[in-house]
Amino acid sequence: MAAGVTARARGGAKDRALDYVKSRILSGAFRGGELISEGEVARALEMSRTPVREAFLRLEAEGLLRLYPQRGALVVPVSPEEIRAVIEARLVLEQFAAEKVIRRDAEMRGETADALAQELVRQRRAGQAADLPEFLDADRLFHATLLDSAHNAILGAVYASLRDRQVRMIGESALRDPRRVDTIVAEHERIAAAVRNGDIEEALEAIRVHLTRTAQALGIALDTGSAFGTRSAAR
Repeated sequence: MAAGVTARARGGAKDRALDYVKSRILSGAFRGGELISEGEVARALEMSRTPVREAFLRLEAEGLLRLYPQRGALVVPVSPEEIRAVIEARLVLEQFAAEKVIRRDAEMRGETADALAQELVRQRRAGQAADLPEFLDADRLFHATLLDSAHNAILGAVYASLRDRQVRMIGESALRDPRRVDTIVAEHERIAAAVRNGDIEEALEAIRVHLTRTAQALGIALDTGSAFGTRSAAR
């Protein structure tokens, strides 16, 4: 019985350490290239190093940390290639979802627009409170709402696999330029308005602009116009 309780306690501590470190990496509190230690995290959470070590191993498997014995764990920076790949994948998925949602009847489109508006309310409040983790969660759910509304389980699963990378990139862009939080809200408002108004061309352009600016905020020049931006117009 005591052994079982100990195992559960260690498992709970590991999960707590995992959530703590991962959330700080994704929000940018632990920056790419920074070296963190088991002892540092253990002291912050008031726990032993064992569950922290297990959490580090899990995050190394996820590609977020690189472990160096006796030195600590390096937070793996987001590479330009990764940024470009994620933005291009999101562009394809989000433009597809927006067009599919808008082509539905007005009532279903309105339900999606209402759900997007709810996440915008959260984003505005989080931005005003300078609550970056809450802002990032609302940002993620804004885009996930649009994808879920397309009712394509396979594309939804692909999009969900980008979640951690997406959150981390938005967090990094906000840390580089605090004004980015306000511009993200404005760009989301444009997307939501286009969905509500049933304007496909405006929605596709709003998504293209939003993701292109996200890449630019991360120091990546991404030409999305010729590849994606005229897809519907060319029909």
